[in-house]
Amino acid sequence: MHLTLEFGGGLELLLEKSTKVHKVDVPPMDDEVKATMKGLLSWVKSNLIKERPEMFIKGDSVRPGVLVLINDCDWELCGGLDAELEDKDVVVFISTLHGG
Repeated sequence: MHLTLEFGGGLELLLEKSTKVHKVDVPPMDDEVKATMKGLLSWVKSNLIKERPEMFIKGDSVRPGVLVLINDCDWELCGGLDAELEDKDVVVFISTLHGG
């Protein structure tokens, strides 16, 4: 499945390549028939995050303060971790947290 992943608000600094946009091919995880956000987060943690995954992932989900959009729609409205992804979806992760 071809997905476009976008990272902002400093999250891009945690990735292997510190670029904001990643075009990736993600297989369904484990026994999933369709790819879900839960599987995508696991894939991102294993394949893209190079350091401090705790700044992005907490348990099976994203940390509080990370806004997630699927095709410009809040992922909570799409089903959260159970949201099913389609080929060519755009998933955006934006950290709303900052130091001060």
